[in-house]
Amino acid sequence: MRQLLVDELSKEERDNIESYLKRTIIPGPIQGMFWLRVPEDILGPDQLGHEDCGPFYFGVELGDDKLIFEFLVRSQSNLHCSCISYATISQRDFLLRFADRLLEEELIKA
Repeated sequence: MRQLLVDELSKEERDNIESYLKRTIIPGPIQGMFWLRVPEDILGPDQLGHEDCGPFYFGVELGDDKLIFEFLVRSQSNLHCSCISYATISQRDFLLRFADRLLEEELIKA
């Protein structure tokens, strides 16, 4: 899986990140998993025409001492479809800007 990993988080950094994620994006079905919605204006060619599979999300996973941003664009309703694909350049930039903003606002040094 292609992903961005931020590791060696302190307990305080982890707690700050968890608070930020709970305030800004959608909690997932399991503890530590969150969903960052991909804006419709940056849907890639694989997602266009698959309105029934949307909305589309990036997975964000928070572990005990690490934070993972997945570069896979996932469907909310379909696990096996051609619309599930790795991020385009504009989608990746959106995800990286979100990650940078989180790390900056929460003063994460890891």
